[in-house]
Amino acid sequence: MSQQIELKIPDIGGHAGVDVIEVSVKVGDRVEKDDTLVTLETDKATMDVPAEAAGVVKEVRVKVGDKVGEGDVIVLLEAESAAAAPVAAPAAATPVAATPAAAPVAVAPAPVAAAPAAPAAAGGRQTLTVPDIGGHDGVDVIDVAVKAGDRIAVDDTLITLETDKATMDVPATAAGLVVEVKVRVGDKVGEGAAIVVIEAEGQAAASPAAAPAPVAAPAAVVTAPAASPVVAAAPRAVAPVDQVAFVSAHAGPSVRRLARELGVDLSKVSGTGRKNRITESDVKTFVKGVLQNPAAAVAAAPVNGSGLDLLPWPKVDFARFGPVTSEPLSRIKKISGANLSRNWVMIPHVTQFDEADITDMEAFRKQMGEELKADGVKLTPLAFLIKAAVKALQKFPAFNASLDGDNLVLKQYVNIGFAADTPNGLVVPVVKDADRKSLIEIAQETGVLAKKARDGKLLPGDMQGGCFSISSLGGIGGTAFTPIINAPEVAILGVSKSAIKPVWNGKEFAPRLMLPLSLSYDHRVIDGAAAARFTSYLSQVLGDIRRLML
Repeated sequence: MSQQIELKIPDIGGHAGVDVIEVSVKVGDRVEKDDTLVTLETDKATMDVPAEAAGVVKEVRVKVGDKVGEGDVIVLLEAESAAAAPVAAPAAATPVAATPAAAPVAVAPAPVAAAPAAPAAAGGRQTLTVPDIGGHDGVDVIDVAVKAGDRIAVDDTLITLETDKATMDVPATAAGLVVEVKVRVGDKVGEGAAIVVIEAEGQAAASPAAAPAPVAAPAAVVTAPAASPVVAAAPRAVAPVDQVAFVSAHAGPSVRRLARELGVDLSKVSGTGRKNRITESDVKTFVKGVLQNPAAAVAAAPVNGSGLDLLPWPKVDFARFGPVTSEPLSRIKKISGANLSRNWVMIPHVTQFDEADITDMEAFRKQMGEELKADGVKLTPLAFLIKAAVKALQKFPAFNASLDGDNLVLKQYVNIGFAADTPNGLVVPVVKDADRKSLIEIAQETGVLAKKARDGKLLPGDMQGGCFSISSLGGIGGTAFTPIINAPEVAILGVSKSAIKPVWNGKEFAPRLMLPLSLSYDHRVIDGAAAARFTSYLSQVLGDIRRLML
């Protein structure tokens, strides 16, 4: 018989006022036990909150942007049976099965070597502790995979730790029922620290013969079909998981656990969830792609030198040579750094340099700027650059395109991104439908987006859908630079500081304000002649703004 129950926020490690960054259900949805209801984000971790019972959602009590704590109601559910005990962390996802006869193509970090469990106490209870983790101390707990009431088996993951070098799973050394969890996400632990107290089943700890031996090399692999049913495929050395990029990937604990089990580097997986969040389905789709095309795994090797026949990145003790300080990269820099590395390595960049005579444009801009000042409109050079870029993209549609496998996707809309410098790093807000907006409308919108960027209030939608990007360093300086293409776009315009130069007008040298342009383009899509025509036309439009009306 059905009944209505409230599904609530479980114990989330004592955190309060935790941000809701995603709501995965809506009224009318049917959910199964352990389906994700909402995703929460603290300053330490991102966590999925699973359903503790199956049924139909009758009411959703939270929304994106809310702040919640333990006990807050998430949804009202019409359940088919009594609600199960509350849970504190999502259960591990079921890994995708790999074919038995296969060659390894991608590797995940191996769990840390299991340590002997503490001697059994009265009543069969024992404490499972953190084993030897290579001498590290004060290591961050980034995921707790069990809760009180869970039944665990030997080698089940208890917690996940993260050092500055790697992420590691700590396995159970004995089977039993979890009575108490001694750690929570955000704690710092070292060797010997208590993790859980269990009511052991049978032997208190795994026998010496069955206990896992300490391992230094990764163990889990994603496999691909062998080349021949007769001759066994030899293992092929593949670059290890890029731990820095793995940690910065936008994914919840359960997805990270699945990725580790399958040997998937999350930095190579495209997220289809809200805010480009990586889901379990994304990970499984990635694995299927590797199984069908093992060569793609090698092509997608990390860009730290491994897998590309390059020397490994040098390890240097900088403190040997003088005083140093260390500070963590911002989240924006971590994400953009991984994207830029991929784009630079995967896209064959060529940069075309040119100059535009903006003498008349600047005179008009300053004149109109004074007139519009009373209306609160600031007419910046960026607005003219965006408007001119729109005209150039319309004339040369190959620049307003994206590669999709062997196909070129030509876009019938024009969205222009512009690089904005913020205290936390570089972001690229996008002016949507720039081809349908006037110069003044573009100036107003870029001003609003730039302020949101500086204040850290840009929404994901503000930075998505770009067709072409502009990176302007004109206010800072420089004569030229090579901007990195913002994939999946095929070109980006760099703008440096304008300067007065003598220019021959057919009779004499006259002082003209010249603007340096640097167009980086994807040589797979665009050839040098097309790039030269593009910058030449762009210069003409900037040199004679009457062309913007054509």
